[in-house]
Amino acid sequence: MSVKITPDHLGRTAVVYVRQSTMSQVMGNLESQRRQYDLAQAAETAGFKSVTVIDDDLGRSGSGMMHRPGFERLVAMVCSGDVGAVYCIEASRLARNGRDWHHLIDLCALAGALVIDPDGAYDPRLVNDRLLLGLKGTMSEYELSLLRQRGIAARDSKAQRGEYRFMLPPGFCWNELGKIEIDPDEHVAGVVRLVFTKFRELGSARQVFLWLRRRHQNARGPEKRSNLQAQLEGAGLPHGDADPAQSALCW
Repeated sequence: MSVKITPDHLGRTAVVYVRQSTMSQVMGNLESQRRQYDLAQAAETAGFKSVTVIDDDLGRSGSGMMHRPGFERLVAMVCSGDVGAVYCIEASRLARNGRDWHHLIDLCALAGALVIDPDGAYDPRLVNDRLLLGLKGTMSEYELSLLRQRGIAARDSKAQRGEYRFMLPPGFCWNELGKIEIDPDEHVAGVVRLVFTKFRELGSARQVFLWLRRRHQNARGPEKRSNLQAQLEGAGLPHGDADPAQSALCW
């Protein structure tokens, strides 16, 4: 056990923060998840009075672009002064952006809480430990930017070769040669042609939507239908059980 973990720290709660960025990681990267949960046992072995596991942010990115209720709960607990140590498998699990990372480190320093990972225990009140924590946070943020840059470069490279595939609007699909063509399902293709025909006739996407509702036109399956409806609703069209006649009066 590190000499930095004092009886005062052990008399308070150890918080184990568990996070994975996407649901595919939650379902597939089980070893990483298991290692994070195992930190609770490490905290108990160290002798902390109680251990709390926060895993509300499984499947949520730490880039700062997504709401993280688990991180907010962690910050609130640290501010209460009841937390003696924050356990994480690495800095990137706590935050992938400098704002959240340094905010948490500042609060840990004020509350006298340690930050503990498999490499050791860090006291944010000590200059050297604060420097190391700052470097860990900076590297975590840089790593995310590097991964994003590599992904964009790979996408652009595939696009230049003509091999990039993306989701097509309803009524179109990729063929075996990698070309875009109209969906071979005649019913789906017919509905899409009908939409554009009625648009030219009525002159309004809203009126087309209301006309389709009156005629009870459906695309091939639930997925096709939801995609088509989502695109129409994206233009500000009504949905749900609104009265078509009443909606038409508002146009």
